[in-house]
Amino acid sequence: MAERTQPPTVEPSELRRRLGRTGVWLFSLSRTATADEARTAAAEIERLGYPALWVGEAPDGREAYTNSALLLSSTERLHVATGIANIYGRDAVAAANGAATLAEAWGYRFVLGLGVSHKPLVAPRGHEYSAPLRLMQDYLDGMDQASFGVLPLAERPPRVLAALRRRMLELAAQRAQGAHTYFVPPEHTAKAREILGPDPVLAPEQAVVVETDAGRAREIAREYAAFYLSLPNYINNLRELGFSDDDFAGGGSDRLIDAIVVWGEPETIAERVRAHHDAGADHVCVQPLADSVGTQTEHLRLLAPALLG
Repeated sequence: MAERTQPPTVEPSELRRRLGRTGVWLFSLSRTATADEARTAAAEIERLGYPALWVGEAPDGREAYTNSALLLSSTERLHVATGIANIYGRDAVAAANGAATLAEAWGYRFVLGLGVSHKPLVAPRGHEYSAPLRLMQDYLDGMDQASFGVLPLAERPPRVLAALRRRMLELAAQRAQGAHTYFVPPEHTAKAREILGPDPVLAPEQAVVVETDAGRAREIAREYAAFYLSLPNYINNLRELGFSDDDFAGGGSDRLIDAIVVWGEPETIAERVRAHHDAGADHVCVQPLADSVGTQTEHLRLLAPALLG
């Protein structure tokens, strides 16, 4: 039997075109929304004109690949990206072949975002959290050696790496189509772009609160930020951006909260998204913070003219 040739790799410029300038990031579709609510939300996000939808993966939530299948099956044009699929959740061969299955089945609308997660999330699964950079390098090697023998693929599913600091960003530039950053201000986007260079895709998440009352908006933002401010990876990244222990205390200083989460009228939120673009982002995935996926979808409707116009 002749050896099967590897399918072509998607160029970053093509992935940039597919994702568009502004997409959506919804953790609720991984944790709190029912399957029917998730289907409805994905279809509405597509109808509103957003070109891409990012979903996370948590130990107590939906598995990333099957969740992506749920969302892809509910839409016709929307690109679905994992932000991120935890590499401790499946071995490299399963990751590669699962991504190939999703891509081929749904018109190559799947984008694989991969990440090393965090020690407090990995240890309860029975894994030892090892050196993140080396682990990711070995994992990518395993993916690249995997052979998807079901049928010829038109292309390898595009992948991006969750990356915050220099060495993982450099790996994203070398071994993926780009990087997905999370819980970051535009200042980090400028730094990440400098490290990545001009070609790789840079796709930061931006949390938003559609609320003009400062007290209420920051209350919602602090509820969101509390979990991330408990994780060393995010704290260390914020320290490199000039934040200190005073900013991390008490749920986060106003300076920190306002840097990470933008709140206000749609145009104010659009200005922050433009700031990421001006700093070097190719695609910004907006995450509205609200108490239900229905409210989040309504906020995306309100934001669409400012974000997509």
